[in-house]
Amino acid sequence: MTSPAPTPRSELDDVSESAPAPSLSRRGFLGAAAGAAALTGLGWSPAGAVPLGDPRATIPAPPEFPADIPLAQQRFENWAKTIRFDAVWTATARDPQDVVRIANWAHGHGYRIRPRGTMHSWSPLTVVPGSNVDKIVLIDTMAHLNSVSVDPSGAPATVAAGAGASIESILTALEHEGLGWANSPAIGDITIAGALSIGAHGATYPAAGEKVTPGQSFGSLSNLVVALDAVVWNAASGAYELRTFRRSDSDITALLAHVGRGFVTSVTLQAGANYRLRCQSFADVPWQELFAPAGSPGRTFERFVEESGRVEAIWFPFTETPWLKIWSVSPEKPAASREVSGPYNYYFSDSIPESVTTPLGQVASGLQAATPAFGAGQFGAVAAGLAATGTTDLWGWSKDLLFYLRHTTLRVVAGGGVVVTRRENIARVINEFTTWLNERMNHYAALGQYPVNGPFEVRLCTVDDQSEVLVDSAGAPNLSPVRPRPDRPDWDTAIWMNVVSLPGTAGLSAFFREMEQWMADHYSGDYATFRSEWSKGWAFDDEGGYRNPQFLGETIPAMYRTGLSSKAGWDGALEVFDRHDPHRVFGNEFLDELFP
Repeated sequence: MTSPAPTPRSELDDVSESAPAPSLSRRGFLGAAAGAAALTGLGWSPAGAVPLGDPRATIPAPPEFPADIPLAQQRFENWAKTIRFDAVWTATARDPQDVVRIANWAHGHGYRIRPRGTMHSWSPLTVVPGSNVDKIVLIDTMAHLNSVSVDPSGAPATVAAGAGASIESILTALEHEGLGWANSPAIGDITIAGALSIGAHGATYPAAGEKVTPGQSFGSLSNLVVALDAVVWNAASGAYELRTFRRSDSDITALLAHVGRGFVTSVTLQAGANYRLRCQSFADVPWQELFAPAGSPGRTFERFVEESGRVEAIWFPFTETPWLKIWSVSPEKPAASREVSGPYNYYFSDSIPESVTTPLGQVASGLQAATPAFGAGQFGAVAAGLAATGTTDLWGWSKDLLFYLRHTTLRVVAGGGVVVTRRENIARVINEFTTWLNERMNHYAALGQYPVNGPFEVRLCTVDDQSEVLVDSAGAPNLSPVRPRPDRPDWDTAIWMNVVSLPGTAGLSAFFREMEQWMADHYSGDYATFRSEWSKGWAFDDEGGYRNPQFLGETIPAMYRTGLSSKAGWDGALEVFDRHDPHRVFGNEFLDELFP
């Protein structure tokens, strides 16, 4: 691969091979955001659990709850801190049969149950902000439903994992057997069931001519599933039960990305031979050059995708040069690279520099005019951090380069989604969006308004290609954001584009509404299709996300109807959900609206 011209040594100078490389998130300085939490009021600590029967309980006790299953009143707070409850009844399932028993109890007592993992989410798929949770019981999947077992001798090799197993624990176990995945989310401590429920993805895309390693997939994690166990209704017995679904079972296509309308207790996924990656970071390519139109010369996103496939750019607001990361398959360590033996390698400092904390505090307190300084501070900390920690050029096993984001990064909200289109359209899609974003950001700045204070991020994967599934398959996941369109087999590429900002920023929701509608309108027709990212922000109105009735009732269902048969898309998924959970035990008020 031909790499960008190196940044001057004064900016991105490497440290020695023996320099320590502690871990941090992809947002650079943001990985130390816990230190700034007190400054911005964004910090939190979990509340203590109050067991069932304790007089300190503040919500009504669930009647006749199975006495041998641990139950306690606990706090719920999602990662973005936009959904908070001081007290929700939370059960600890010791095995899958406990989930079955709780489901039948809930059905008989008018309760609903929701799985609880790491709570690393934005969207109200678990609990709904402002709603009454007195009739909801969460089930902690992480305490006991977390087993991981690898079968390296199968055809294909597989890994079986409990719902609460972290992706990092799964990939660590696979690595010990010489196995891995091509694609993974950047954060490793989310649960596998949570990741699959929303069609989680990574930033791995094939270079020109590259073929997938057998057992792996360039699409979503859901495309790796060969079997799963879920709690479903048995109409004959009139009760919920545990049932195994193979990838060849027609109903599994709805459960592979069920968006909260199911309860998966364990999953088996295929895997392929592990491989080594190189990850190079650059901070000297102007955004106009990087995001240039198709066919442009120079150091373009399009060029790097052709050479390496695996490319990500993070562009901080009102700055000129994004943080560009390029991964490439590299069986042997390049001479210029530093070998790493663990994930989360972008640790730039123990505390956020004053040049960042000052505008961060000002922006968080409502002084939005500090946004350009905040953006410059974010980028400056990244450039300095890369140099100080010797992380401009890393080499190691795939998971150690794919995991680069910790949950301790600054808590932000996100808007955007995925554009599904032809490979030839990658440059066009990104150029059109960044041109629009730059114009709108400058437009609002001229009015003294700064609704966005976090970066734009772009990365790629492919659609869920069924040829990558090495067992008999009933088809692609119905509600995966990267499910293919049978009527457009040439649309093989998924371009994830998001913009993030601090919660509560004045004008943010209105900006995300405008941006989301522009994306849905612009990436349409014979050019592309736009889909929301289930885990993040969508259906915005001027007050917030998940509120726009037209988007919820018309736009989103159309994303999974257009070009699809009734069984393969939105309506097919709803039919499976209603048949396997006719009493909507696995749901909440928001899911009732989304899936009427």
